[in-house]
Amino acid sequence: MNFTESESYLLSLGNEVSAMKLGLENIRRLLAALGDPQKNYLKVQVAGTNGKGSVCAFLDAICIEAGIATGVFTSPHLVSITERVRLNGQDISEADFARYATRVRETVEHLLTTGEIENVATFFEQVTAIALIAFAEENVKLAILETGLGGRLDATTAANAEIAAITRIDLDHQEYLGETLAEIAAEKAAIVRPDSKVIIAHQSREVERVISGRCREVGIDPIWATADIITTNYDEDAPYRIRSTSFRTKRRNYNGNVLGLLGKHQIQNASVAIALVEILLAEGLAISDDDIWLGLETAKHPGRLEYGGRYLFDGAHNAAGAKALCEYLDEFVDKPLTLIFAAMKGKEIGRIAEILFENADRLILTRCENSRSMTADEIVPFVPNTIDHARIIVTDNVEQALAKADEVSSADDLVLVTGSLYLVGEVKKILNN
Repeated sequence: MNFTESESYLLSLGNEVSAMKLGLENIRRLLAALGDPQKNYLKVQVAGTNGKGSVCAFLDAICIEAGIATGVFTSPHLVSITERVRLNGQDISEADFARYATRVRETVEHLLTTGEIENVATFFEQVTAIALIAFAEENVKLAILETGLGGRLDATTAANAEIAAITRIDLDHQEYLGETLAEIAAEKAAIVRPDSKVIIAHQSREVERVISGRCREVGIDPIWATADIITTNYDEDAPYRIRSTSFRTKRRNYNGNVLGLLGKHQIQNASVAIALVEILLAEGLAISDDDIWLGLETAKHPGRLEYGGRYLFDGAHNAAGAKALCEYLDEFVDKPLTLIFAAMKGKEIGRIAEILFENADRLILTRCENSRSMTADEIVPFVPNTIDHARIIVTDNVEQALAKADEVSSADDLVLVTGSLYLVGEVKKILNN
């Protein structure tokens, strides 16, 4: 298959969420047939509700500064599927992606023919396998794996990572992970294994009890990432960037760190990344304090509080993400705001709307191309009664929404695109073209 054919094939397997099959049997048999590529390098698996991708971005940037051959697997992608597999700071090439995708497809079809698996491996299982064999072929020393959904039955868990990190856990994907925080935490904490080293971000008491219980069950003494951090603004030209005056760990204090990722919620994610670095140091990887400082400052995470001209992109898709975004807007944005919003079915739309929509001078509701996307008309009933309906614009698709934003806002206004990473990706594709 060439790249276009491989992408079409993978997309034909169905939506990565609605068509997924949680479980590890298929992916383990697939990886075994591929020669268990995940056994060729050290692995860090990151789970949690919010902050997984940011931790991966910080850790990747630090390892790049240290000159460590590193592979990163994240999801979802915004514009190109190649964004999901990064090698030494660069997206995998389309040619290499197609080559590995062909190998994985042929292996899946062979396993089906021989009866070793009963169902075709899902989109996410196959892309996970593509990443893991790419890392082996490219001789990475470290693989950083962002959990797709949950943890216990997520395809990335089949890699048996030696190091695990759990970021902040909140309500999300309840239809798959459970209705309560305790149930969701149990699913995510299941990535902790008897022989793993574990970093945990500060959590609510309910979640901490669940994670601590899992660690006791498998005989692990986890490391809790520091949360007692003093911050100041970076400088007058970029007041929205954060300088942390002190990350405190048992090893040392890290002073004067500038964070490349925006928002005060990134402080906790940076602390998780620093704790992971200290484990990597114990594993024998050479990472200097300068590497840490430069990595924290140069880290990038597209689609999360990312500016692009007059646009601000943020994939906040749950209440916790919406709250972090709202706190950023309250502190750093003083321009008139046009908000373009779309959301996937099953999300806490009422709570998200309650948190975010009052910030908007104009609210443009729309629908993504994604099959799970709500229509704008389905979102309207969740708009708080306190918002004047004259401020609300309903559109059928994202192109319409962008055209409306241009029509109703001035050149000095900020256009915030949020509610879904799929929306962010679709807007970026349109703007790029």
